[in-house]
Amino acid sequence: MLIKKGPMKNLQFSFTPSLPKEMSSIIEKGHVKDEQEKGVVCNFEPFAIILKDGDIFIGALQAYTAYAEIYVDDIWVKKEYRGKGFGKKLLDELEKKFEGKGYNNINLVTSAFQAKEFYLKCGFEIEFERINQANPKLSKTFFIKFFKNASQSKGIL
Repeated sequence: MLIKKGPMKNLQFSFTPSLPKEMSSIIEKGHVKDEQEKGVVCNFEPFAIILKDGDIFIGALQAYTAYAEIYVDDIWVKKEYRGKGFGKKLLDELEKKFEGKGYNNINLVTSAFQAKEFYLKCGFEIEFERINQANPKLSKTFFIKFFKNASQSKGIL
């Protein structure tokens, strides 16, 4: 491995939609090594839950596991099915899938113009809020919901 000593004179930055596979692999291996040295394991695994009625798509939840937590990236229900409990069904299915499997909690973030009250009704607690002074609609609420049976074993080597 070549490591330059002294000031670097030809630094370049590039913005790209995603990392090339070889760079992504270097980063992944680096993370795994760093985590192992600290006695933890990431368990990163993206997944989705799709809700359909026969062939009719109703909605979906996209999330990932990391360490001992579940992170919800996105939950969406088609407009004509909203307010009928389908969003809650997706979150209930998520909990059912991971309850008692060594995970500690579920995390998610929503903007003020989205579904703050919905997540409160689904049993999530507000962990903290970040207010956007320029556009309050873009203020963020960070939620957490702890598993009832949280015998945490994930994230530990």
